[in-house]
Amino acid sequence: MDKTVLAAASVYKQKYYLNPEFANLPPTIKNDIKVLCVSTAQRLHCVFMVGFSSDGSVFFEVRADEDDFDYDEIGVPLEVKRLTQEQKELIDALQLYRLVFTGGENL
Repeated sequence: MDKTVLAAASVYKQKYYLNPEFANLPPTIKNDIKVLCVSTAQRLHCVFMVGFSSDGSVFFEVRADEDDFDYDEIGVPLEVKRLTQEQKELIDALQLYRLVFTGGENL
């Protein structure tokens, strides 16, 4: 399944990335995504990504350095599940954006 990364934040490099393909997102949504990525990356001690799967659904993905002993392998999936439920409004807005502005085509 192909994925397109919308945004990502890294606790290791202390950087945030917004894919230029999505520069036309409304400023409030861009800000919400930035806050979500940066705060989650810091809280979970990881690289946190938000993007679109080829079927149009929004995904949250977490990656950690192999030698990162602060990374909680058990707690992270639970946190991602909680975020998915808490961020339902943002996820719905992103899916609507993708449908309207890309015509629902694969990214």
